[in-house]
Amino acid sequence: MPIINLKVSGNEDPSLAKELAKNISNLTKDVLNKRPEVTVVTISFIPDYLWFINSESLAELKQKSFHLTIKISDSTNLKDDKSKYIDTIHKLLKSSLGDIHPVSYTAIEEMKADAYGYEGLTIEYKIINNKIINNATK
Repeated sequence: MPIINLKVSGNEDPSLAKELAKNISNLTKDVLNKRPEVTVVTISFIPDYLWFINSESLAELKQKSFHLTIKISDSTNLKDDKSKYIDTIHKLLKSSLGDIHPVSYTAIEEMKADAYGYEGLTIEYKIINNKIINNATK
């Protein structure tokens, strides 16, 4: 159910993208308890000369950067979980990319369960439906 969009500075690198997607998906499972089979990760590469911080390109700064956004269902994680996720993502990407600029962002967007879903069904519907099924099997 989470969708993760990662922008990474630098040239397109399919092997790095695959490694990042795997590691981010695993981290999302471990820290936020999200199911990998419904976790989507998209990765875009932005050339260093087109990524600017305070009007200076990363090419000029000789550093890397990233911007990760993740959409999850509202109120499914505690503040401590989200804080740990942001910290762990930063450490993972620093390890994978090298010298990253401090202005590298992670954003967790919490979506209302009645306004977010997959398979054409809202998360709210899936939660209610699962409760009905679980109660019927008891």
